[in-house]
Amino acid sequence: MNEVPLSHADLPDQDLIAETSRLAASEQQATSRLVSALAELDARRLYLGQGCSSMFAYCTRVLHLAEHAAYNRIEAARAARRFPQILMMLADGHIHLSAVRLLAPHLTDANYRDILGEASHKSKREVEELVARVRPRPDALSSVRKLPTAALLVEVNSNPAASQAGVVSERAAVCVTSTDILAAPARRLKIEPLAPERYKVQFTVSRDTYDKLRQVQDLLRHRVPDGDPAAIFDRALTLLLSDLKKQKLAATGRPRVAGQTSTQSRHVPASVRRKVWARDGGRCRFEGPAGRCGETGRLEFHHVVPYASGGPTSADNLELRCAAHNRYEAEQRFGGFVREERTGYRPLNNRDDRFRRQRSIVAWQVCASSGE
Repeated sequence: MNEVPLSHADLPDQDLIAETSRLAASEQQATSRLVSALAELDARRLYLGQGCSSMFAYCTRVLHLAEHAAYNRIEAARAARRFPQILMMLADGHIHLSAVRLLAPHLTDANYRDILGEASHKSKREVEELVARVRPRPDALSSVRKLPTAALLVEVNSNPAASQAGVVSERAAVCVTSTDILAAPARRLKIEPLAPERYKVQFTVSRDTYDKLRQVQDLLRHRVPDGDPAAIFDRALTLLLSDLKKQKLAATGRPRVAGQTSTQSRHVPASVRRKVWARDGGRCRFEGPAGRCGETGRLEFHHVVPYASGGPTSADNLELRCAAHNRYEAEQRFGGFVREERTGYRPLNNRDDRFRRQRSIVAWQVCASSGE
């Protein structure tokens, strides 16, 4: 086996960026060639002669691909046999495997060019919305149900030989308590597009939240007779959004005339917050060689000329930054960072600490109290 250098620690920043782009392009081309080979191998059913009953077994047992990786590549290979354009788009990086898997069931001779073109450089979430537009589904029924408890009924076979063979018997059942099983990992909020402008939202709540929902349903019967959780969810979000805009953006329907305010204070007046937010479109304004940052969460008001260097707190000197770019620009400007800890502040000087800092969950502040 050829030796491959696995460390890029000695590369300068610009060389590392160039090398990363080169490797990503190489991986895209290799993926396209692998998908092409899998398509032909599947067509010839060569996996049978290798001792595998299916392409999935061949990919996982012989090629040692993870289950989801095997599934994506098999679906892409079968779609590429029908529409070879997919291979070119994979090689050029215009489309990813997850997008091909999602789109494959909906591609036809009449629409594949338009759909694949529209899916170019789209994220998985955007492709899911494209699929919902191509093949809209009916609204999901609103439902509230209690999840199973930790105690599970697990059927076992009273015959040891059959149990070892994986055969389940209907004769015996053993109760397994929560101490006998591993806790299931927490599931993320599921948001699934069903049709244009229609989404399915699924999540799990506590008993306390459930009781609140039931109480709200009872109090809203005169306006929401069926107690639809979707309607209640929309009303609650509308109120919460309005409250958050007032707190974060000083949003109001009747703004007061801005008086004389000092630009030498770190405090950002309400009128300035409203102006900066509207001008920057509620997203990070940092721009790099790859374009403008699209982050809309964890936004902060950033001093273009740092406050620690005498920069005024005015609309002309403030821009929106995501937390990551706010810290990044402060590091570029001031160099040394300190980490806020319960025991005080500890300087970070060496290279290893620079990487650990990015993964830390605690807050960061800049030396000289710039706060950028």
